[in-house]
Amino acid sequence: MPATRLMPTEEAHDLIELTRDICAKSIAPQAAQIEAQAATEEVFPRDVFTLLGQAGLLSLPYPEEFGGGGQPYEVYLQVVEEIGSAWMAIAVGTSVHSLTCYPVMTFGTDEQRERMLPEMLSGAQLGAYGLSEQAAGSDVAAMTTRASKTDDGWSIRGRKAWISHAGHADFYTTFARTSDEGGRGLSCFVVPADAPGLSFGQPEKKMGLHGDTVREVIYEDVPVDDSRRVGEVGQGMAIALSALDAGRLGISAAATGLAQSALDVAAKYATEREQFGRPIASNQGLAFMLADMEAAVTSARATYLHAARLRDAGRPFSKEAAVAKLIATDAAMKVTTDAIQVLGGAGYTEDFPVERYFREAKVTQIFEGTNQIQRLVISRAVLAGL
Repeated sequence: MPATRLMPTEEAHDLIELTRDICAKSIAPQAAQIEAQAATEEVFPRDVFTLLGQAGLLSLPYPEEFGGGGQPYEVYLQVVEEIGSAWMAIAVGTSVHSLTCYPVMTFGTDEQRERMLPEMLSGAQLGAYGLSEQAAGSDVAAMTTRASKTDDGWSIRGRKAWISHAGHADFYTTFARTSDEGGRGLSCFVVPADAPGLSFGQPEKKMGLHGDTVREVIYEDVPVDDSRRVGEVGQGMAIALSALDAGRLGISAAATGLAQSALDVAAKYATEREQFGRPIASNQGLAFMLADMEAAVTSARATYLHAARLRDAGRPFSKEAAVAKLIATDAAMKVTTDAIQVLGGAGYTEDFPVERYFREAKVTQIFEGTNQIQRLVISRAVLAGL
């Protein structure tokens, strides 16, 4: 059943209705087929992102003056959740694209915002976020990709790993080392997709989210003009961590949508499947399992909305973003696991979508900072406040 929502404005309510309509008519019907196809061959649903872009749903949390939707984060995240309930890979991609625009919006100069954001937020472009490396995931300061100063700007050399949209994006928000000062030696650049020396590895063969193409991005002396450097030289770590706070909320919302879909399938099946002459939902043990699933989904939604409202009010929300990411993604893993249990043997087959939801849920506990990292962020914030 659709989530019960209390939207802040009539415009926000209309956006949710628009999103639900697009999801029902154009996104959900093709999700299972493309996910299955993309498991064996490279298929990227660019047309779906184009559709969302044309509807203005790829740029919601950014100012209208730059081509955005001018919506608060609590509205944007609920749109992401609705997309996640229809097709998780597209919700993740929507969150990633928003993340790629964040450094320019928040740390760019007025000239950079006016020059770059209208194209980034037009709906016609899709971004990729080049932060992680094979040996620098949670430990961002360990990255080795380097940007060296040249007469014309910078030259970037290195490899980024696990990059969504790689090979299909129009620009790559890239973090590279500009000095050997550890975390203080990183800087941020926006690299166009047609830059010389930019290439890509083979798509990763993943457990799930096949519609989200992920692979290495390879920089072989890629030239980048200094006008595409965002923030100060050496400010990259601060930019990356600030962006990840917002990105974690996007994943929280997407994971909540995924869990909601798993719950919906399980509840419907429980009312239709009969054993011993009655629906299995009449068994208290199973009914209580569904109640716990509902409680987990509702809790996940509440935590990400709380963090979003703090963000919208201009208040600190790093701890709350980590809590939301932890709660929502753990909930997605539990709810999708329990959904398979409700369906029994049927849930373990591809005849029902819950086996796909289960595979998609697992990675949410890993990307945008593992849930172990979230616990580290939360514990430090709690102890610092004593």
